[in-house]
Amino acid sequence: MLPLAQKKEEYVVTTPDPVLKERGTASEKVQIGIPRLLTLALTTAALLLVINQLFNLQLFGAVLLEGRYLNTLATLFLGVTFLTFDVRGEGTRRVSPLNWLLFAATLASGGYLIANAMRNLGEGWEFAAPEQAQWVAFVFTALVLEATRRTGGIVLAIIVTLLTFYPSFAGHVPAPFSGFQSSLSETFAYHAYSSESIFGIPMKAFGGVVIGFIIFGVVLQQTGGGQFFNDLALGLVGRFRGGAAKVSIFASGFMGSMSGSVISNVLTTGAVSIPAMRRTGFSARTAAATEACASTGGVLMPPVMGATAFVMASFLSTPYVNIAIAAAIPSALFYFALFAQIDAYAARNGLKGLEPAEVPRLRDTLREGWPYALVFALLIFMMVGLRQETAAPYASSLLLLVINQFFPGQRMTLRKLRDLLLNIGTNLASLTSVILGVGLIVGAFSATGLAGTLVNELLFIAGDNVFLLLIMGAVTAFIFGMGMTATACYIFLAIVLAPALETGGLNRIAVHLFILYWGMVSYITPPVALGAFAAANLAGTSPLRAGFEAMRLGSIIYVLPFLFVMNPALIGHSGAAEVALAVACAFSGVALISMGLQGYVIFVGTLDGRGRHLLRVLLALGGFFLALPAMPFMGIGYGVTAVIGLALAALPIAVAYRRDRAKPVATQA
Repeated sequence: MLPLAQKKEEYVVTTPDPVLKERGTASEKVQIGIPRLLTLALTTAALLLVINQLFNLQLFGAVLLEGRYLNTLATLFLGVTFLTFDVRGEGTRRVSPLNWLLFAATLASGGYLIANAMRNLGEGWEFAAPEQAQWVAFVFTALVLEATRRTGGIVLAIIVTLLTFYPSFAGHVPAPFSGFQSSLSETFAYHAYSSESIFGIPMKAFGGVVIGFIIFGVVLQQTGGGQFFNDLALGLVGRFRGGAAKVSIFASGFMGSMSGSVISNVLTTGAVSIPAMRRTGFSARTAAATEACASTGGVLMPPVMGATAFVMASFLSTPYVNIAIAAAIPSALFYFALFAQIDAYAARNGLKGLEPAEVPRLRDTLREGWPYALVFALLIFMMVGLRQETAAPYASSLLLLVINQFFPGQRMTLRKLRDLLLNIGTNLASLTSVILGVGLIVGAFSATGLAGTLVNELLFIAGDNVFLLLIMGAVTAFIFGMGMTATACYIFLAIVLAPALETGGLNRIAVHLFILYWGMVSYITPPVALGAFAAANLAGTSPLRAGFEAMRLGSIIYVLPFLFVMNPALIGHSGAAEVALAVACAFSGVALISMGLQGYVIFVGTLDGRGRHLLRVLLALGGFFLALPAMPFMGIGYGVTAVIGLALAALPIAVAYRRDRAKPVATQA
């Protein structure tokens, strides 16, 4: 999420998560007049509805049934979408006549769904809706498609639209893509009135826990939390070699976890980190690649992981904390690899840290920013210790706002409260539109039975070869990750791909993390590489050069999913001794891989001179074998892989040591 930019008497609407306008820069337009008032009113009503529903407050004497609750939530935020985003998908100052028409249609059709929710439930309208209800279903579905296009981009809109209509011609599609066919009216009725489509799992997860974390992220940003965590990163690692890049890794990782949006994170933290990296000697492409990789990894990092982790918890019917714990080790490995590469790069090129004047004192940062640390600790305690992931973000947001009132320069005034509500509204509206659109994909697969067909086809092609199935899954996830948001891509693959991988006998959580990781790969991999391209624009370098450099810096992301899906110990699903051994081997191996990619052995020396390319390959390959402590599908155990890895790495390390020690002698001669 982008920070608020304040102007006199104006509110700047920023491009919210999870979208980037995934293909450009965020539009900043001022919302004024009646649209602003309506956005405030709808957002306030939606937040009261959510709090009443989740905490059973029984305001006005009632708690809505789930279907009516989701109908109401969708109607309110779809209304905000048409008040906030113009036909090009950009923030708008004035609402056009077309937008007013769509806004009115949203309230009318959504109101019909709300009023008839009980009748729909009792009469089964998803299979036999009255004629009037069929027309309303058509209008509401069309509004969802348009909102998805405006907030999710044209690529996602095309995919969603095609699959929305798919049940109406599924019987005429060649195998294996054929499925059960419905009439056009039956198709739209199923989308609007069933609990498997628009109002299916994605929307249920959103209405349950996701909203709270979006609110927490906005509150954290507006109260200065982003600056605190940036200063904290500066104080921790800013003075060390390559300090500017290391600060980017820490700050972008944390903020990316909160926002769940790679692009918006690049555009915000990168605006500060990339110039700092350039000033301290980093090349433009390396600076851009570092920021892109750090922002991409944020979506994969607990405790929040954007909205995707909560949707994953819903798919797996498991508490969110189980997802967060499983994702912790892979995320730590990713950031460790990135950190190790940056350290090796800085050492190889003789780069120093930031100037002392640019680095805030850690003591002063902690003293001034203790409220943020306290609130974050409360969030973690409630999520992990108390298992209260629903209440955690609301309690943390409330505590932060209360503490904030004791600081004269940060107190929440009426204007700041208005801005806070408007920013929450635009963020939630954008995310709601995308999630409703993705729900249509879920509905299409549910109505036609296509998911089961595709799963069977994948299993038939792969046979008994689990590794081949994983390769096919990785390629599929990468392709669909192009142009889709992290959440949208995950939901699609969780329906189509995950069941096939699970059937292969693989750990369920590992499988879902696998497709999430490979869905994110496209952000740093040309020809798409949206994260790298956005960073390249800030760094003033070639997008393709930045993309290929990002591939190298973030290369562990291509290997890591295979490691933890074949060895569940790396997600904590094993005995303590086995987990400890697997983690130790993985971190050691990742360090060797990183050093091999950069051509520098940390604490030893540079891999220069004759045969340097072969030595780098041997070092990286040794790291790979060491990181893979067991390969049961090849009949190779822990000890064998460790010995192979250490043997391959020994020669490059010895050569680097010898050449480094020989340099002073050569100079004296």
